[in-house]
Order: sequence, then structure tokens, then C-alpha cells
Amino acid sequence: MPKGVKKADLPRKTCATCGRPFTWRRKWARVWDEVRYCSDRCRRQRAGRV
Repeated sequence: MPKGVKKADLPRKTCATCGRPFTWRRKWARVWDEVRYCSDRCRRQRAGRV
């Protein structure tokens, strides 16, 4: 029996900067509700726009 969850079944969000969809990552498990950006690059670009 395979373990885990299929990637297609993981939660998804849309990046606040680029608008691309991104999926849940294990390192975001505790802070998933707070994650808004798909990458550090998008996070930095958003902060610079203000």
C-alpha cells in the first residue's frame, strides 16, 4: 500500500503577487493559513511595491 497523499489531493492557494497556483508544502504545515506567496521572490517583490 502506498503511503501519503497524492500531490493532486493537496490544498492549493493562489499567490498574492504573481497569481499562480501553488500547493501545500510540508515546511508550511504549521503556518499554512498565513502563507500568501509562492516563493521568497514574490514575497520580496510585493514588499517593495508598497
